[in-house]
Parts: sequence; structure tokens; C-alpha cells
Amino acid sequence: MRVIKHKKSGGCQGACCLNVKDLSIQLGNDVILEHVSFHLHCGELVALIGPNGAGKSSLFKTILGQMDHSAGSVTFQLAEGGPVRPRIGYVPQSPNFDPGAPISVLDFFAASISRYPVFLPMPKALRQRVSDCLERVHAAGLIDKRMGALSGGELQRVLLAMALEPLPHILILDEPMSGIDIEGERQLLDMLDEIRTEYDLSILLSTHDFNTLHLVDKVILLKGAVLRTGTPDEVLASPEFRALFPSEHGHLGKGGRQ
Repeated sequence: MRVIKHKKSGGCQGACCLNVKDLSIQLGNDVILEHVSFHLHCGELVALIGPNGAGKSSLFKTILGQMDHSAGSVTFQLAEGGPVRPRIGYVPQSPNFDPGAPISVLDFFAASISRYPVFLPMPKALRQRVSDCLERVHAAGLIDKRMGALSGGELQRVLLAMALEPLPHILILDEPMSGIDIEGERQLLDMLDEIRTEYDLSILLSTHDFNTLHLVDKVILLKGAVLRTGTPDEVLASPEFRALFPSEHGHLGKGGRQ
């Protein structure tokens, strides 16, 4: 496990940090989240877990600025100064593409990062830019493949490459392991570890797959509020986790491994 730069500094002073403090979200009479607080430190890979309806997506939307909160704050501080608005890369849950649609990865990617009409011949400079972006996730070979023909793991790599252009301070992934086999999950987490090390960014992801949690730095257990925060072993062994996921008790070994 790599040493997080933030932790070496002895606190938030002088390091980049996403700070969610006493955050509450209410829609009408429904309380979605209440008094949620946590730090996402520079270079940290954090997993957000909880049952369906726990408020994970609402929390993501609030951090992204897509949903208002009724109380609390979401702030980000860079090493060289005070609070700023961070660049956030976002990977949504895998969208569906028509297998027969003629849209290639190049077309889809180019349309998202430029205003060039994709129905015209692609300039070499734009194709090279897309290839360079895909190479960040070792997926340059997918550039001419149809979006609808991508496997679950390949699609995640393409979406991840798009979220990294331009390079963000924080990367948020909503259920990135959905629709990917076990080997693909491990490859994706290895890729995320490589990315946060190479580009020194923070990663927050949600997942229902507890067997890969030993690969992250920290786990946040959420159900309307933060019930537990700690290392994967600490959270998976906690009474709060066992109360929410009784069927998992006895099936997960140390660090979430079966």
C-alpha cells in the first residue's frame, strides 16, 4: 500500500483535501443524508459502500454540484492555497449502447472533447489526442472499435479515459465494477491504483462487491449517515456492517477475500 502524502503531513494543512462536513440532504419531507462528514485525502483510493437507497448517488451528485444540500459543506483545498473549485472526473454507471450502432470509440470520444463534427474525416491531430487519452488506461487499441461491441471492462476503460481528460483533482466512479467479471474487477482496481499514483489524484468509488475492498485505502459505510469509516478489515468486521449485510457474514475473509 502506498503512503498517502496527505497523511505524512500530519493533517490537512498544506495538502490537497476534499472535506465533506456535516452534510445533510433533504428532498421535501424525505431526509436522504444527515450529518455526513469525511475527508478524501490527496492520492487516496476510497470505497463508498452501503445498501441500495443508502444515499450514495445523492452524495456523488452533491459533490459534483448537481444536487443542493440543506446543511453542511463540501470544500476542496489545494496544497498551494485555500479552498478552490476542483476539477472532478466522473464515470457514471455503465450506459448501454446499441450493438448495431456504427459509433466508434474515436467518434464518441472526439465528440466529448472537441467541437469537430464527427461525420467529417477525422483530423490526424484529433485522432492522436484521442489515442493519447486512451493510452492513459492502456486502451489505445480500442480506438476504432464500435461502442456497442465493447465488453464491460473495455467500456469502463473508455469512460475512465474520458473522465481523465482534462486531468482532474478528484475521480468519482459510480459502481465501476458492475457488469465486469472478477478478473476484470481486479484489473480495473490495479488500473485505478496506477492512475492515482501516476497523476497524484484522489479517487472515490461506490461498489457492492466487497471481495475487492482489500485493494482500497479506506472504506466508508453509508446508510443515510456515515455508520463506519476505516480500513477494509475494520469496516468489514464491524457490527454496523454485519447489521446491514448479515448474509455476507462468514463469507468474507480478511480484507474482503473469500
